[in-house]
Amino acid sequence: MTSTRWIEIVGALFGIAAVYFNTKQNVLGWIIGLANLGLYTVFYFRGQLYGYMGLQLFFAAISLYGWYQWVRGGARQTGVTVTRTPARLWPPLVVLSGAAAVGLAWYLDTQTTDGNPYVDAVVTAASMAAQWMMARKYLESWVVWIAVNVVSVPLFLVRGEYPTALQYTVFLGLAVSGLRQWHRSLGGSS
Repeated sequence: MTSTRWIEIVGALFGIAAVYFNTKQNVLGWIIGLANLGLYTVFYFRGQLYGYMGLQLFFAAISLYGWYQWVRGGARQTGVTVTRTPARLWPPLVVLSGAAAVGLAWYLDTQTTDGNPYVDAVVTAASMAAQWMMARKYLESWVVWIAVNVVSVPLFLVRGEYPTALQYTVFLGLAVSGLRQWHRSLGGSS
C-alpha cells in the first residue's frame, strides 16, 4: 500500500471521529479535526485536488475559531448554543459562496491541473460556508453538509479513492444524525 493511501485511510478515520464529536457538540471534534486536516492537505495535494487542499487550510483556521466559539463564545462567554441561521445572514452566505465558487472554478480550471475544477470549486465554497456555520452552531450547517456529502461521494468513487468515498458516506450519515441531534437541542445549552 502506498504512503498516499495510508495518509488517506488514517485521515479518514480522524475525519469520521471529528465529525462524530461535532454531532455530539463536543469540542474534541475541533481538536481531532486538526489532525484530519493536516493529513488531507497532503492527500489532496498529491491527488491534484487543489480546491479541497486549500479548503483544509481554511478548515484549520475555522477549527480554531469553532473551538473558541464552542468554549468561550456567546454573550456570556460560556460557549455558543444551537440556533437557527439568522435570516439576515442567508443573502451574504449565498452571494459569498457563489462568488467564491465562480472565482475558484475559474482559477482551478485555468491555472491548475485540478481533475474536477467545477465540482471541486462548488464543494469547496459550500464547505467553507458550512464549516463557518458549524462554528457558530447554526442548525442549518448540517443541511449544507448533507448536500456537500451527496456530491462528494460519487466524485471520490469515480476517482477510485475508496477510503475517502467511504469517509464522505459516513459523513453523510453523521450529517443527518447531527441535524437531528442539534434540532433536539435547538436553543438549549450545549
